[in-house]
Amino acid sequence: MASLVAYDDSDSEAETEPAGSLNAMGQVKDTSGTARPPGQDFASGTLDVPKGGAQPTKHGSCGDPGGHHLPLAWLGRSDRGSCPSQRLQWPGKEPQVTFPTNEPSHSSLWTSHVPASHMPLAAARFKQVKLFRDFSKSSFHAQSESETVGKNGSSLQKKCEDDVVPYIPKRLRQLPALRMETGKANEAEPQGRPAGRAPAPLCVAPRVSEFIQPYLNSHYKETTVPRKVLFYLRGHRGPVNSVQWCPVPSQSHMLLSTSMDKTFKVWNAVDSGYCLQTYSLHTEAVRAARWSPCGRRILSGGFDFALHLTDLETGTQLFSGRSDFRITTLKFHPKDHNIFLCGGFSSEMKAWDIRTSKVMRSYKATIQQTLDILFLREGSEFLSSTDASTRDSADRTIIAWDFRASAKISNQIFHERFTCPSLALHPREPVFLAQTNGNYLALFSTVWPYRMSRRRRYEGHKVEGYSVGCECSPGGDLLVTGSADGRVLMYSFRTASRACTLQGHTQACVGTTYHPVLPSVLATCSWGGDVKIWH
Repeated sequence: MASLVAYDDSDSEAETEPAGSLNAMGQVKDTSGTARPPGQDFASGTLDVPKGGAQPTKHGSCGDPGGHHLPLAWLGRSDRGSCPSQRLQWPGKEPQVTFPTNEPSHSSLWTSHVPASHMPLAAARFKQVKLFRDFSKSSFHAQSESETVGKNGSSLQKKCEDDVVPYIPKRLRQLPALRMETGKANEAEPQGRPAGRAPAPLCVAPRVSEFIQPYLNSHYKETTVPRKVLFYLRGHRGPVNSVQWCPVPSQSHMLLSTSMDKTFKVWNAVDSGYCLQTYSLHTEAVRAARWSPCGRRILSGGFDFALHLTDLETGTQLFSGRSDFRITTLKFHPKDHNIFLCGGFSSEMKAWDIRTSKVMRSYKATIQQTLDILFLREGSEFLSSTDASTRDSADRTIIAWDFRASAKISNQIFHERFTCPSLALHPREPVFLAQTNGNYLALFSTVWPYRMSRRRRYEGHKVEGYSVGCECSPGGDLLVTGSADGRVLMYSFRTASRACTLQGHTQACVGTTYHPVLPSVLATCSWGGDVKIWH
């Protein structure tokens, strides 16, 4: 059962290093040890919480159980004009989590329905008791009564004539059980569904999140360093491989998480922290899942060789395919969204066309596994990171490909003897980052011959064989990466100096991603199965 705790993480500032926002020259502004006047970053105010709404529901709560007021805080500094000054109401203290069986008193952005084929335990026992009572009577001279419910909801009783039991349609026999199920459908989150069954449809509310609305029309200029934990998302039973915000700005309150527990989840990670839906479409670990650029579909691939494209509004699978290898990475084409690249435990990468459900191209190299894929130049070229390395060099660790010709452009990009588990593109500069098992981030040019920068190297974290992800902030002034020891590290892009270190998780932090709209909002995931939202 997914739960949620929102609290102030006192250990998030373990290392006293220069932290704050970056100016236009790329220098880090030190704000960690400077006393600020009242009202500069935090606004004094209270929010009245209605009675009955402070207790957490099945997914947890962000309210304060000890009182009826929550503090108001600035989400991001606006002294430089990057974002409108908007007071955002974030929880301040960690509540005591209880799990009442009542339905949540507030309305959610998404509505969830339990499949009609699901039958609770109480309904199953009801049918067994009724069956036992019928068999206890004589099989030859018995009169049985059966209640049937019509369209107007009234009950009609029929008696047996000439010792013949009347036939009752299966639809009418299941109706009492379905009514009993309706009252208990929302008591607990479903723990999983058999593979292949379509999940319940989700309905996106027409309104935009009140926290995201003020930032939709503003230009993203700078990213402030997050300090506090906003939400602590728990619900996965295995390691979480990656997290990704919805790419549509108006729906970017939704967060996608993939896990080794054979599921992927969609969370409301901005307003409430609730798990909106759990998808159990795979029979093995889900290694990769991606939002479609339209924000209405999710493409997933796992160790069961299966590929699924799920429509969130209807709950149906628009595309289903099966590859001949275990899948570790998926990427949509930046221009043609009906095409995606798939890589994994194979020497080949394949480009699929969703419209025909067939493989349109194959890219083969003398490797054993593809670790990550990154598109360049609006989709005309792409890079693949592999596990090919020798004792002295890694001449095939990063390979550049021509997407249309399926030919190699260069395989002499990275010459050090370390593999690169993840790649990330800078949003403004013609460069990309490569996470290496040498415990540093390397910087490369996106233009042939893809030279590596010898001056800038981002060091200080640990990889140690984990698939640790890295990413640039939407403004491009900060770089963020996880670490095998659970830390979250941020670097200045220009100076390669460390801007902040967060003691994020107890196990390896393998995924980090900035919010595409809100400044200073960061999502991280760990090998321990938890997800944290920072602000």
